[in-house]
Amino acid sequence: MAGLFITFEGGEGAGKTTIARMIVDQLRKEGYTVELTREPGGVDIAEQIRDVIVNKDNTAMDPKTEALLYAASRRQHLVERVLPVLELNGIIICDRFIDSSLVYQGIARHIGIEKVYQMNLFATEEIMPELTIFFDLDPQIGLKRVRDNNREINRLDLESEKFHQEVYEGYKTIAAMFPDRIKTIDASLSVVEVYDQAMNLIRKYL
Repeated sequence: MAGLFITFEGGEGAGKTTIARMIVDQLRKEGYTVELTREPGGVDIAEQIRDVIVNKDNTAMDPKTEALLYAASRRQHLVERVLPVLELNGIIICDRFIDSSLVYQGIARHIGIEKVYQMNLFATEEIMPELTIFFDLDPQIGLKRVRDNNREINRLDLESEKFHQEVYEGYKTIAAMFPDRIKTIDASLSVVEVYDQAMNLIRKYL
């Protein structure tokens, strides 16, 4: 398959969305065909599933139900949004993908990395990004950013500090598991510095 599939990963408030928009804008100015999307969501059916996942009233959701909903949303998004861009030899940058499920459900929800990984490989037919950028940021700083920026609070934002710390440590674990694909950048720096780190990594794949 042609094209370039890039994903951004990290905890809440790590700045992934801001940097992704900046990079897409710059690449378009340079003449690249590039699209920005997100998970869960990105297409209508997947956005409907997202509404169920992030709804603050759904506190009774079972961890395996949550993992299956993410996988279902991911499948629909892949078919409708990601693959069409790649088939046209375009670049697609996705805010979260399989690694989020490995960390949030596999590690922080204690389902197990391998179980969640296999579930998602089935959903995606083993399609993986060429490059994943992990935005490394202390979870306490990230959650403070969320509060300070008055971003809408979702169900995952309401989890305990212990949960978010497990997510953070989980990202470090999978970055070590997949070093050829997952590259780490320091997301505690200024927006410009974080942008430069991410863009320098992406340029190696263009």
